[in-house]
Amino acid sequence: MFVSLDKPKVVVTHWVHDEVIDQLRQFCDPVPVTSRTVLSRTEVLARAGDAVGLLVCMTDHVDDDFLAGCPRLRVISGTLKGYDNFDVGACTRRRVWLTALPDQLTGSAAELCIGLTIALMRHVVTGDRLVRSGEFDGWRPRLYGRSLTGATVGIIGMGLIGQAVARRLRAFGTDLLYHDLRPLPIERSSELGLRRVELGELLASSHVVLALLSLAPDTGALLDRDALARMRPGAHLVNVSRGSLVDEIAVAEALESGRLGGYAADVFAMEDWARSDRPDHIPPALLAHPRTVFTPHLGSAVDDVRRTMSQAAADQIAQVIAGLRPEYAVNELPC
Repeated sequence: MFVSLDKPKVVVTHWVHDEVIDQLRQFCDPVPVTSRTVLSRTEVLARAGDAVGLLVCMTDHVDDDFLAGCPRLRVISGTLKGYDNFDVGACTRRRVWLTALPDQLTGSAAELCIGLTIALMRHVVTGDRLVRSGEFDGWRPRLYGRSLTGATVGIIGMGLIGQAVARRLRAFGTDLLYHDLRPLPIERSSELGLRRVELGELLASSHVVLALLSLAPDTGALLDRDALARMRPGAHLVNVSRGSLVDEIAVAEALESGRLGGYAADVFAMEDWARSDRPDHIPPALLAHPRTVFTPHLGSAVDDVRRTMSQAAADQIAQVIAGLRPEYAVNELPC
């Protein structure tokens, strides 16, 4: 593939819209992915040995060994919000900017969270299977679920996505609890109809618990066997943040015992490359359980949202190439 000597090389690790590639061409020589796929780590390294920038996605994993293979790299720009798959310290030591997007996917992630919640509580997937089976012959008194109206919803993590979810849930007439180590300002809590409680109270009181935390050393497996045992019997659990926030095997066991009423997820532990003990598959018992709803990481899978995210990530690379600190920098480089 021809790359101009006049502009710095930037490798794109996944398919992006043509408009994004055109944007990149204004200040660099992009190396795009032309099919609707993502590059493996080996493929990225093969392309990025002389690259100045990377436009990366959720499937990428950057550590010190990776960076050693890209000595010219100056910026890694993520089309993502969570950056737990990227070693921030290694980037800083090697004087590579790392950027992530603070707010571009908030609305779409909040919509999916509520969609999964309704699908789980109202047996949408089970009902769909029943209709398609050919055994449906009209209404029968079955598949009774629970309405969000009047339900107590506990939100763990009250960042931008948590607030967006709360704002939308108010229209359903829910009682909203939240747990976060950093409380919201009183006026914001009042505006959103939120009450801050300790985690134990949230788990015991909520008909549905929404996991909306970033993955960090102190949040991994936050919802483990002990936490699941403290949940309200028959409650539902929804995870659209990171798979490793929950113990997936414990979730399968809680579903089987009937302690947990249902589990919906858009994310899975096998995606969390930063874990040294990362599983390579979703537990079969979890996949096989009928009281589950799963989507393949669709939180930001809205066409115009993904375009906007990629364009914002491209802007970060442009700023670094121009000698500026990128607007959405995660790290600070030493002088």
